[in-house]
Amino acid sequence: MDLKLHDTRVIVTGGGAGIGRAIVDGFLAEGAAVAVCDIDADALGRLPDGVFHRRVDVGIAEDLAAFIEDAIAHLGGLDCLVNNAGIAGPSAGIEAIDLADWNRTLAICLTSQFVCASRAVEALRRSANASIVNLSSVAGRVGFPQRTPYAAAKWGVVGLTKSLSIELGPDRIRVNAIMPGLVAGDRQRRVLEARAQNRGRSFAEVEAEAFSLTSIAEYVTPEQIADQVLFLASERGRTISGQAISVCGDTRALA
Repeated sequence: MDLKLHDTRVIVTGGGAGIGRAIVDGFLAEGAAVAVCDIDADALGRLPDGVFHRRVDVGIAEDLAAFIEDAIAHLGGLDCLVNNAGIAGPSAGIEAIDLADWNRTLAICLTSQFVCASRAVEALRRSANASIVNLSSVAGRVGFPQRTPYAAAKWGVVGLTKSLSIELGPDRIRVNAIMPGLVAGDRQRRVLEARAQNRGRSFAEVEAEAFSLTSIAEYVTPEQIADQVLFLASERGRTISGQAISVCGDTRALA
């Protein structure tokens, strides 16, 4: 399928590895021009030559805003903003979660998306095919015990998405959220390992429990998430807005 994304101008936060890198690679394969930020300098160094990139801690609003402005200038405008950057946050009962960890998780997983959107909206208004795609999580639909900062942030992403869709609809800027389930990769493994340690159980046991709550008991791949993002950014997705789209194998709960 030709999504006709050639020369589309895209910003991807957290685009150095994992889901973000799959999204970057997907857009590049379609002929788009992509700007990337990530906190991992080594991951940025593995991007293809010619991709505008900068090491940015998205939890520092001033640095993130400066990157967005510079990326738009480099790209000569903007057609699609992908708010992908995020962290897992702490795995602990609510009474054991430090306020600094709570604030850090919300700053990276939610506030960074506000910062990016607020700085990108004027450029998006000048695009003939404008869209914002925010990465939420199935935790933003069903909740996540022992991971309250992460779940709260991801529910917040859905609220941000729905509100911006209404606000920016008259400007023909589409705004959607993606809600991944169990995604293959190091980050998901670390989450399950932390859960196993907290509960005094084996990795295999907590992995099996997670899949017992999912109709299609297999990991989602980063490429599947990227495919959904690219479709939403294309003209084929021009009437899809305000949606929180699960790509999760029908995950019914997170334990």
